Amino acid sequence: MRLFGLLLLSSMIALAQTGPPAIPQFEDVAWQAGLTVPNISSKDEYYIVESMSGGAGFIDCDNDGKLDILTVNGSTIDRYRQSEDLMVTLFHQDANLKFTDITKSAGLARKGWGMGVSVVDFDNDDWQDLYVTGYGGNVLYRNLGNCKFEDVTEKAGVRVGGFSAGAAWGDYDRDGYVDVFVPRYVHQDMDALPITHADGVPCAYVGMRVYCGPSGLPGDSDFLFHNRGNGTFEDVSKKAGVDNPSHFFGMQAVWADFANDGWPDLYVANDVNPNYLFRNKHDGTFEEVGLLTGTAVNSDGQMQGSMGVDIADFDHDGRLDILVTNYIQEGVDLYWNRGEMGFDQIAASAGLLQATRRYVGWGGGFFDMDNDGWLDILVTNGHIYPQVDLVAGNVTFRQPALLYRNRGNRKFEDVTELSKLNSGELYIRRGAAFGDVNNDGKVDVLILNHNDKPSLLINRTPTNNHAALFKLIGTKSNKAAIGARVTVTAGGMRESMQVRSGSSYLSQNDLRLHFGLGASAVMEKVEINWPSGAKEVLNNVPANFIYTVEEGSGIRGKTGFNRH
Repeated sequence: MRLFGLLLLSSMIALAQTGPPAIPQFEDVAWQAGLTVPNISSKDEYYIVESMSGGAGFIDCDNDGKLDILTVNGSTIDRYRQSEDLMVTLFHQDANLKFTDITKSAGLARKGWGMGVSVVDFDNDDWQDLYVTGYGGNVLYRNLGNCKFEDVTEKAGVRVGGFSAGAAWGDYDRDGYVDVFVPRYVHQDMDALPITHADGVPCAYVGMRVYCGPSGLPGDSDFLFHNRGNGTFEDVSKKAGVDNPSHFFGMQAVWADFANDGWPDLYVANDVNPNYLFRNKHDGTFEEVGLLTGTAVNSDGQMQGSMGVDIADFDHDGRLDILVTNYIQEGVDLYWNRGEMGFDQIAASAGLLQATRRYVGWGGGFFDMDNDGWLDILVTNGHIYPQVDLVAGNVTFRQPALLYRNRGNRKFEDVTELSKLNSGELYIRRGAAFGDVNNDGKVDVLILNHNDKPSLLINRTPTNNHAALFKLIGTKSNKAAIGARVTVTAGGMRESMQVRSGSSYLSQNDLRLHFGLGASAVMEKVEINWPSGAKEVLNNVPANFIYTVEEGSGIRGKTGFNRH
């Protein structure tokens, strides 16, 4: 009788809240929040390493339930040669949405040229660790507790040379320890920086000198490091078949179970080369099926300048789809997962292609901006050449972010103007990360702005829709539950989402999973597929809470949203 009453109440609320879609609203609070450390770059950017910039991310470094913030610092040729810059900045979230730079006291002391961040618990001690990629070497920081970190890079064996990009973590062999894949971009010798093509012709854009590459520059191999479970990693790249012998220009990787077989597959976005989709063969090796599945090139069979990648079940069909951001005149790719039939590239029919073609896309991701139960899309943009501002025309260095509302029929509506997302200063945007910064049940966006301070876009969208967040803790699975799939049934909708470490462009989302529930005040069913293979079902779970769920034990705790 009580269950019937809850369901009846949920249905009544659904009827009461039916109306026009909410108008999306975001407020950039970075400056007043204390996020004032800028990403560094040179003015002219005559070398490719200066232009790529990097990502940002969320970490809860002291387990207080509030998201702290990471931004990579960048560098310049001269500053890097003199080892002047820390690779990353860590901002601790204090009270009232204020942040304090705790980088030095946290022990994040490695200097270099930071590019990407990924957050993981590689040693299963229930403290979130940090992996920072960059030019000249990466760094793995082990969280000792309460935002105190130890540099364990050399001991772990994951430093890597060259130009590393967007690393991603996943337990590919399901042994309970997360492994890391590291794509590398171009080979750039700091002592022999190119200013001409191989034939001696200067690298130029409409008659002006610009940086050389990536075409014409040598690529590099990629790495897969297997976690031994004792604090060290083994390079299994060649043995697993993911070492990239063609030396494609790797940008961002993401682990996802595209086949719904319980095993994580690997997708890699490559610049000016075909993208990779490595299918997990369940024996420690992978089969590359990008061209076979239709995810390597665009719908015209053309290779693209792919930058960022995200995955989600945006259409509620139970299969994970792929969003890829690309270079100017190419637009985003939206690969719709058709199961055994492969993927269809539907960006044009979905309404995403036309506007995105005008810009250089970087960060991108699926998130439910208005909690209506349908995942929307945000894409960050910024040109690669500062010199474009000297050319007459409508292509500029600073470019707007784009926002698309999911209409629920595999089509998206451009609501960028409606949201006034770009009403202030435009930036040269790069990485984007998504998470509920103020724990109010709405997803916010953190953006790394090239050669500028970051943006922290707090979601102020007015809506009475319900939501829930899930923090998962593995026991047989890896502790942070990387790779776990949660499926929520509420109000006739069935939404599915996966925990992932590393996505967008060189960035890290909130490891908690957010579900918009529309008018439903109760989730009839919450199904969890753990990386270990275990399955768990929770019934009749109320909305508007942040739930902590432990593998095998169910809900361990819950906290209500901070709604004012």
